[in-house]
Amino acid sequence: MPFFLQTSRMSRIKDRHRLVLQHVVILIFLTQSCGGQHQMIGPTQPVVAMIGDDIILPCHLEPAVDAVDLTVDWSRKDLKPRSVYVRREGVELLTEQNPLYTGRTSLSVNKLQCGDVSLKLSTVQLSDAGTYKCLVPKFNAETVVTLAVGSVSSPVIELTNVKNKMVLECKSNGWYPEPQMLWVYSEGKPISVEPTKIVRGSDGLYTVSSKVTVEKGQSYSFTCKVQQKNISQIKETHIHVSGDLFMVQSNTAVHIIINLAVCLISVGTVIFVIWKCGQKKTGKFKLHSTFYPNLKLSSDLFNVLF
Repeated sequence: MPFFLQTSRMSRIKDRHRLVLQHVVILIFLTQSCGGQHQMIGPTQPVVAMIGDDIILPCHLEPAVDAVDLTVDWSRKDLKPRSVYVRREGVELLTEQNPLYTGRTSLSVNKLQCGDVSLKLSTVQLSDAGTYKCLVPKFNAETVVTLAVGSVSSPVIELTNVKNKMVLECKSNGWYPEPQMLWVYSEGKPISVEPTKIVRGSDGLYTVSSKVTVEKGQSYSFTCKVQQKNISQIKETHIHVSGDLFMVQSNTAVHIIINLAVCLISVGTVIFVIWKCGQKKTGKFKLHSTFYPNLKLSSDLFNVLF
């Protein structure tokens, strides 16, 4: 075979080997690249839950992949042990779980098949507030989810007469995080507002109160508002006080007190009437006994007379 033909043939073989090698390199690169493309998607804003709620901490793989048999790890770095929930090869590892979360965490198998590894947390507690890490080690994919825990209650206004003035106290307990309290009132009326008192109980919840003093003989409309911006919660109650101290209030204890007084008066009236009737019957019996001492009344006659 001529030399130039051998050279040409060897050149073609080298080119073919080089092309195959390039394809192999590209395939390896694409495989690794596709594996690294999996990302963990979580919420961009904190998840807000009230104490006692059942909530979902969102987390899912993108693009979606069946994660039923994958390792899924939820944790908090501020805890010891850190594990909130661990699942490996389809089995929950309860021995690695922090005792604070015993019996309160779970994943949905149906959602896992679609790459959704969101964590369900039941009966939220104040101590659950914090930053959680969601991790699937196979793809080195992770994200963080922040949980904000709150507690709220409606405020109540109580009234007290002090000489020629009247004191309105607004109070609300069982809040978390620490809230703000403010009064909104009709314009042009001079009032004196005391600084808000804030007390934190042994349960970690806050009680807030504030007093307003007004002159008697004038009409006022008040709104007591309690708000917590971090958990986007606002609670309020309204009251109208007229010049003759007649109060029209919504969502406070005043209606309860008035209704209770009415009930007590009604019960007292009924008891008095029954007592008077008893006195009359007793007197009538004595009258018959006096005028007819030897008369024996049958039960039927007695019933007719009385």
